[in-house]
Amino acid sequence: MAWTNNRKILVPLFWIDPTEDDVEEQVQQAIRRRVAGFKVICNKFYPDDRRALMVFQMIAQERKPILFHSGILWDGQNSSRYNRPAAFEALLDVKGLVFSMAHIGWPWIDEYIAVYGKFQNAFSLNDELSAQMFVDITPGTPPIYRREALVRLFGVGYDLENNVVFGSDCTTAAYDKEWTRQWIARDLAIYEEIGLSKNTIQAVFGGNLKRFLKVGQLEHRNAKSAE
Repeated sequence: MAWTNNRKILVPLFWIDPTEDDVEEQVQQAIRRRVAGFKVICNKFYPDDRRALMVFQMIAQERKPILFHSGILWDGQNSSRYNRPAAFEALLDVKGLVFSMAHIGWPWIDEYIAVYGKFQNAFSLNDELSAQMFVDITPGTPPIYRREALVRLFGVGYDLENNVVFGSDCTTAAYDKEWTRQWIARDLAIYEEIGLSKNTIQAVFGGNLKRFLKVGQLEHRNAKSAE
């Protein structure tokens, strides 16, 4: 969900398993139906899986972003090893990919921040070919770790203010407004404490996500198709 012109809009992402036999057709069909991007959870394969990298490159060529899970995966399976932040360095080889990694990679927050620094450096050297990483701070960090995580993230000195996005991790069918309000209030208190600028805070809570999802371009295409 994103805000634009003081309106809430639903922006669809399509969840794929890039190791499935028919995944290429799934991707093409989703693009024909104008999804904004794709969701991937590496629950039985590593990000450098050859089949997955081919799919990620196809998505990058279509100029669609990918939202990845990262960090501990609460699925009751032996799967978190596939989601260590450092494993996503493999995406450096996917030319032009725009992607985010959710939950700041908790509990591997320091590793996550270091990986972002590596992608940011590569992107600054060649923004046309290098993958661009966004930092997704959707809660995964329990409240007791939240301040430490955000202080480290915004204090590390990397150029990231325009690449951090907030999410609630709630579902549309049973959206927990109170849960979301609590996390927003908690984060705002931390931002005030560390002196984050108003512009950066606004970007984190909306502007950066709209840029990640290309919301403005979506609205323009939808308006054209309605004519």
